[in-house]
Amino acid sequence: MIDEQTDKPRSSFWKELPILLGVAILVAVLVRAFVLQTFFIPSPSMENTLKIDDRVLVNKLVYDFRSPHRGEVIVFKAPTSWSGNPDGEDFIKRVIGVPGDHVVCCDPQERLMINGKSLDEPYIFSMDGVRDKPADQEFDITVPEGRLWVMGDHRSASGDSLEHWQQSGQNITEATIPENDVVGRAFTVFWPVSRATWLTVPDGFDGIPKP
Repeated sequence: MIDEQTDKPRSSFWKELPILLGVAILVAVLVRAFVLQTFFIPSPSMENTLKIDDRVLVNKLVYDFRSPHRGEVIVFKAPTSWSGNPDGEDFIKRVIGVPGDHVVCCDPQERLMINGKSLDEPYIFSMDGVRDKPADQEFDITVPEGRLWVMGDHRSASGDSLEHWQQSGQNITEATIPENDVVGRAFTVFWPVSRATWLTVPDGFDGIPKP
């Protein structure tokens, strides 16, 4: 009787195992499709905040309930004119201007200005004491409704809104991305472990007035 009782649970476990594995796979697929996804960093455009081959975790659900905020690091489907890839390609940049924002380069201290307030950007790339300029030329734009002005932290190595504003002959639509093309918010670096950190909104974005 003892042997028969111990055999029953074992038999039941092996019968249920495929179901359990199937449920686990389904949950993982649903989470990846609708909630969280990992992305690796393929370029230096966000250095030193994000370095090549860093892995970030992206919240794909947050923008179903609100719009992106200034200062957040986002993953988005790049326009074909940006990526040159008709099949689509994911880019990662920082949101600098949201719909209606008046973004200007630069104030007397060479800082971007948003809606009349100067923006301190300590995250901008620097090496050996030499720091990128916030922009490589003056500009004065207003972000259209439903679109975002995005820039890489490594300004001299980023194919971002400013570069495409220049290349398109100052076409603001070509220079900005639709909010609907945002995949989600990158909120943490999780690999390599030595670089694990939260991707919070920098203090410089506090107090920027509404457009």
